[in-house]
Amino acid sequence: MIDAMRAGTITITGHGGDEIEAYLATPEDGASHGGVVVIHHMPGYDAATKEMVRKLAVNGYQALCPNLYSREAPGADPDDAAATVRAAGGVPDDRLVGDVEGAANYLRSLDGANGKIGVIGHCSGGRQTFLSACSLQIDAAVDCYGAFVVEDPPPNMASMKPLLGLAPQLSCPLLGLFGAEDQHPSPEATAKLSAELDKLGKPHEFHTYDGAGHSFFAVDRPAYRPEAAVDGWKRVFGFFGKHLSA
Repeated sequence: MIDAMRAGTITITGHGGDEIEAYLATPEDGASHGGVVVIHHMPGYDAATKEMVRKLAVNGYQALCPNLYSREAPGADPDDAAATVRAAGGVPDDRLVGDVEGAANYLRSLDGANGKIGVIGHCSGGRQTFLSACSLQIDAAVDCYGAFVVEDPPPNMASMKPLLGLAPQLSCPLLGLFGAEDQHPSPEATAKLSAELDKLGKPHEFHTYDGAGHSFFAVDRPAYRPEAAVDGWKRVFGFFGKHLSA
């Protein structure tokens, strides 16, 4: 654990050269560190997500979360921003990839960066993590209950498409953390994804927690399941420690 860190809001260059808001947390120990792009969940760029960014920094990573909703709702309350983006059909996949690429480039430019980049996301961010790892050169990816990778999204999310066809392009090892009581994604969907990755020879490690549904990492929600979340975080840090060290 690292006692000293620096955290705050910055501006980065995202998709199409757009200047977007982001939240950065970095260890202040003078050592070399891997970088982690945190993709926020559908409820938005909120306090709980920023807490996760700081948790990553305390555990030895330069972590950055781009505000995916900063174009539609700059400066808005996270709930209001999320509602605005939902009404517009969600974040377009190509824009998401561009914003993650911009965040990864920013992390690589930091003093103390070792050049390794991981991506982690929860909920819609889990799906977008898989998308990013299939679209960019990433060193490690963590999908926390990302829906609509295998199954079709609801009609109101017209910008989303299933991503299973991108699996041959997966550029890095993938850690998947899921709830047995979740339906988005369901255990059947995650089993189908795992089977496809097995067939393709793509390194991955999936864990499904009994008694946990969607959002079991979310400490600010009734769905929070401490045992699953504690074990999940141990697996996240073990996975990033293996793949993002210099």
